[in-house]
Amino acid sequence: MISKAGLTVIDALSTGREATPVALATETGYSQAHIYEVLDDLLDAGLLVERRGPNNQRHVRVADHPVIEAYRTLQSELSHVDWAALLSPATLQVCWFLDKPRRVSAIAERLGITRQGVHKALSPLKHRAMLSPSGPEYAVSEDLAPLLAFAQAVVTHEHRSRAREIAPSATVEWCDPKHALVRVQTTEDTDTLLDRPDWQVTGLGRFEEYGLQFFLAGEPAFWYAPEEELTPADVVCHTLVRNNESRRVSYAMLLIEKLDIDQETLTDTATWYDLESTIAAMYQALQEGVEDSDELPVVLPSESEFMALKEQYGVA
Repeated sequence: MISKAGLTVIDALSTGREATPVALATETGYSQAHIYEVLDDLLDAGLLVERRGPNNQRHVRVADHPVIEAYRTLQSELSHVDWAALLSPATLQVCWFLDKPRRVSAIAERLGITRQGVHKALSPLKHRAMLSPSGPEYAVSEDLAPLLAFAQAVVTHEHRSRAREIAPSATVEWCDPKHALVRVQTTEDTDTLLDRPDWQVTGLGRFEEYGLQFFLAGEPAFWYAPEEELTPADVVCHTLVRNNESRRVSYAMLLIEKLDIDQETLTDTATWYDLESTIAAMYQALQEGVEDSDELPVVLPSESEFMALKEQYGVA
C-alpha cells in the first residue's frame, strides 16, 4: 500500500515533471535518506521511472501507470483537497468498501482490524464531510467517485504485483484490500501457487475436494487470503464472480445441494461480491423450481438439465 510519503512524492511529480531526490526532500520536508527509501519502493512498484544524469545523479518522474492515472483524475476533479495529506494506507483500504453503505463492524471484520481502527481511518473523511451516513452505515459521497477509483487502483495493483512476483502470468479477477482472486495462464505458475501456503485453489478447481470433479479448461483459480479458511460459500462465489453463465450456475447450484449450504451464510458472503440477487435466484430455483423470466439476474439451467446433472454426479 502506498505510504503517505509515497503519495506525497507522487503528488509532487504528478504534473509529469522530473526531479532529483535532493529536490524532492527539500520540497516535501522528508529527509534525503527517507526519500531514497520511498523512491526505491515506488520504482520497484513500477509507479516511477528513473534516469541518470551527470555525475550519476538520479532523476525520477511518474510512470504511465493505472495508479498514477487514477491519482491524476482525483487531483483534476477534486483539486481543492490536499489528498497526499488526507489519505493514509488505512484510509485507502477502508475507502475500498464505501461504494455502498456499509457498517463499520462489517468493514472491521473483513479487514481483520478493530472498529476503532476503521473509525480512525474514516476520521479524515468525516472531518471533510466526505461521507454519506445512512443510519449506522457509511458510504462515500456521490461526487467522490474518483476517490473510490483511486483506492481500487491502488489495491488492485498491490495484489497484482504480489501475485506476479511469484507467478508472472497472474491476472486479478477480483480483490478487496485483504483478499484476491487470481487466474494464471501456465502450469508452471499453477505449480508455484500450489506450493505457497497463502494461496488456495478455488472455484471449479476446488469442487474435487467435495466429491465433484469437472473438466477444467485451463488453469484453476487461486484465492489469496492469508491465515483464513476457504469456505464452501467462498467457493460458490468465486465460481460465479466473473462468469455467471448457465453452466457455472448449474455447477454452483450442484455444490449448494451437495453440501446443503445455508442460504443466509451464502448470502452474507455474496454481499462482498455483489452476488446477492444471483444467489437469491439460485435458491428460489432450488426450493421452488426454475421459472423462465427475463427479469432474473442470472441464466438458470432448466429443471430437466439440473436434474440430469444431479443424477450424473449422484447428488440427492
